[in-house]
Amino acid sequence: MSSVTTIADSIEYVEGYIGEDEVLAAARGRAAEVGCRAVGPGAGAALRLLASLVSARAVVEVGTGTGVSGLWLLRGLGTAGILTSIDTESEHQRLARQTFADAGVAPGRFRLINGRAGDVLPRLADGSYDVVFIDADPGNYSTYLTQAVRLLRAGGVLAVNNVLADGRTADAAARDPEAVALRGIASAVRDDDRFAAAMLPVGDGLLAATLLHTG
Repeated sequence: MSSVTTIADSIEYVEGYIGEDEVLAAARGRAAEVGCRAVGPGAGAALRLLASLVSARAVVEVGTGTGVSGLWLLRGLGTAGILTSIDTESEHQRLARQTFADAGVAPGRFRLINGRAGDVLPRLADGSYDVVFIDADPGNYSTYLTQAVRLLRAGGVLAVNNVLADGRTADAAARDPEAVALRGIASAVRDDDRFAAAMLPVGDGLLAATLLHTG
């Protein structure tokens, strides 16, 4: 008699397909301790893949956390690649520095900016980034999307984490601010002819899109 494989079994398999080393596991543990939701292994591996596919050398991240997503992204960059990560929580960024140090990442390969992304992103240079990753503050996602289009080079990648919101995004009856904001950015990216987009069923949903042109 063959066993029945459920969707939950498949998701568990996907999330465990690429394992995490001790550094990432420790960073994930610190995230849990401070109440910070880190990207899962499936989404992390997808971020690493996306960065690698576009030969990324410059990445900007909204939401540092304890460095889990940042380390996945750094591992997809070339040896000269630099991660710029923005977060309002200085303690989270202190823990992210520990994560990067534990992983042997040279200090010159990342810069952590403490502040509101809405204030920081406009100060970054136009068309200078290969990847923009958004993982914080859904209420401002429309602003972040506008900034991402400005910051990305043609052929660059936008990624937005947790776009399924534990199933609430797909539920039209869910009208909480987060679900509404996530539906908004998902629709905006899908309907923008400058992007080629896909929603990847890893973690709690990863929206990924390539900026085809900047005009």
